[in-house]
Order: sequence, then structure tokens, then C-alpha cells
Amino acid sequence: MTSAALENETTAPPAGRVAALRRRSRLRMALRAMARNKLAAVSAVLILAVMAVSALAPLIAPFDPLVGDTGRRLAPIGTPGHPLGLDGQGRDVLSRLIWGGRYSLTVAIVPVLCAVPVALLIGIGAGYFGGRVGDAAMRALDVVFAFPLVLLAIAIAAVLGPGLRNVMLAIWVTLIPYMARVVYTSTVQEAQKEYIEAARAAGATQWQVLRGQLLPNVLSPLVVYGTTLCGVMITTAAGLSFLGVGVTPPAPDWGVMTSDGREVLLEGHPSVATIPGLAILVVSVAFNLLGDGIRDALDPRKQTG
Repeated sequence: MTSAALENETTAPPAGRVAALRRRSRLRMALRAMARNKLAAVSAVLILAVMAVSALAPLIAPFDPLVGDTGRRLAPIGTPGHPLGLDGQGRDVLSRLIWGGRYSLTVAIVPVLCAVPVALLIGIGAGYFGGRVGDAAMRALDVVFAFPLVLLAIAIAAVLGPGLRNVMLAIWVTLIPYMARVVYTSTVQEAQKEYIEAARAAGATQWQVLRGQLLPNVLSPLVVYGTTLCGVMITTAAGLSFLGVGVTPPAPDWGVMTSDGREVLLEGHPSVATIPGLAILVVSVAFNLLGDGIRDALDPRKQTG
């Protein structure tokens, strides 16, 4: 071996450091691609703003969302001290809208996050290792797909009973098959690619292949799908509350607010139901646009230019 070769060998960074640098480079490219996507960037800012306002609800909400003034019920938008008016029980709509973000975002985001590890375990296990157990797991999930997501969530919530914890559990159970299917499909596709075979040929253990090679590539489509699901779950959770099998009154959930507003529509006060309905629409669309932006940002073909 020549002196130049020895010098290169001694000065070359370790393989782990090279992999870390590559991941950081890909992350920077993805962030730049996200910044160029105006809709995704605006959606991310909007979602973060809603989260911040909801988290600071005890500090910024002007009134108690559960206490009303029956003598001023259904005061219109623009009432002094109540810019969004009062609902049918005299409660400040703005305060309930701010507090409602806590319930709606929690019900939408927490079940998705909790479903991620279970979906990864099932999807990677069935897609990478296969075997009878993996095939049986996927066939069992296929049975679940016979039921529409919303109807399945309604059925589970109806069995468990209303309440925040139960509706979150119902949504969590409903999400696992869909997210596991995404992981399974991605795992089967990635496991057949040459970089997996190269890692095995280089002497990597099964755990090293799963953690260092397969998992990062499987996570990308799951992150995109999970972000989109958050938007879907906001409308699903609101629908469950609207039907009376989700968050229960008088909690200031957006679905509960829409259901309460329905009762005063015929009295000529559509804003009581329209305002929380618009909040559900805007935030759910923002999550969908953010998911599309993340998908494009993670696409190497769109990270340049």
C-alpha cells in the first residue's frame, strides 16, 4: 500500500459520520424544498399558530368557555367584548374556539403519533420478515379494510362510550391498519432494492439493515401519510362529537360547538355553527397541504432547482 493510500485511509471519516452528514444534507435540501412550496409553508405556519394559541388558551382566552350569560345569549358577531358573538347558552364563541383547538388537535394528532410505532412494527415485520405470521397479520388487516374508516371509528366509539379518551382510543385503533399497510407496502418495495443487498453483503446484521437502511426510507411515506391523516382525523373527530359519540358537551370541542350551533340555525344565527365549522375546514385543509409539501420535499427530483 502506498503512502498516499495510507494517508487517505487514516484521514477518511468513519462510515457512521458519512451517513450522518448525508442525512443532514438531505434534511437541508428537504427544508429548502419546503420553503419554496408557498402553500405548504403557509400551512405549516397556520398549524403552528393554531397549536400555539390553543396551548396558551388559559392566558389569552378572554372568558371562561364553560360559563355563559343567558341574558345575552346569541349576541351577534361584533358585540362589544365578544368579537365572535355568544352561543345559544351565552358563552363567548371566541373563547370556546380557542379552547376547542386543544381538544380537536389533541384528538387528531395524538392517535396518529401513537399509531406510528405499532404500524412500523406490524408493517416492517410482515414486509421484511414475511412468513406465516406476517401473512396472517396482513390478511387480518385486509378484513378491517372492508369497513369504511369513519364507520369503523363510529362503531368503536359507540361501544366504548363518549369521552375524550375513548374517542382517541377509537381513532387510534382505526388508524393502525391503514398506517401499517403503508409501511408494509414501502417495506416490500425497499427490501428488494440493491442498497439492502449491498448492506447485507458488507456484513451488516439484520438490526443494522433495519435501523440504518430500511427504517429511514420507510419513515418518509409514513410521515407524509400521517400528516395527511391528521387533517382527516380533525373532521372525523368533529363528526363523532357532532353525532354525540365523541367529546361530550359542555367541552369546547369544535365538533361539539358545531352541534350546538345546529340547534339555533332556525333562529337565524348561522355563525354559531359556521365559525367552528370553518376552523375545522381550514385546519384540516392545512394539514393536507402540509402533507403534500412534505411529500414533494422528500422527493429527490424536487429538491433541486
